[in-house]
Amino acid sequence: HPHLVEAMRSLGLPAGQFHIEQGEAAGVRLPAGDASVDAVVSTLVLCSVAHPEDSLQEILRVLKPGGKFVFIEHVAAPGGTRLRTFQNLIQPLWTLVGDGCHPNRETWEIIAQAGFASVEIEHDRYLGGGLVAPLISGTAVKG
Repeated sequence: HPHLVEAMRSLGLPAGQFHIEQGEAAGVRLPAGDASVDAVVSTLVLCSVAHPEDSLQEILRVLKPGGKFVFIEHVAAPGGTRLRTFQNLIQPLWTLVGDGCHPNRETWEIIAQAGFASVEIEHDRYLGGGLVAPLISGTAVKG
């Protein structure tokens, strides 16, 4: 993750004012102690874990009180649209060949119901994203 450190430096932050730890986990058990992390960043992850509810409980476990979960995720298209119908039809095959990805997952609902003290979610579209164009981004704070 040297590029992350360089990005922080390019923002004008002296090396002693930030600490970055990067890790990989399957979303089941994060390599951190209870209430030990200031922030968790998730980019295009919750579509492909088998049980996103469990992943969010794990994020809550490792976050300190007041800690932030920052995310960007592609999600299901609005109900009743042609894109949503196509997402629903292709989902079994897409999940099989797409490393577990569920293009029709309503991740915003799962995050909203996870137990965070506050959740802010913006809906948007990734231009040129086709099947996975609908996306959300936001922040959830542990109480």
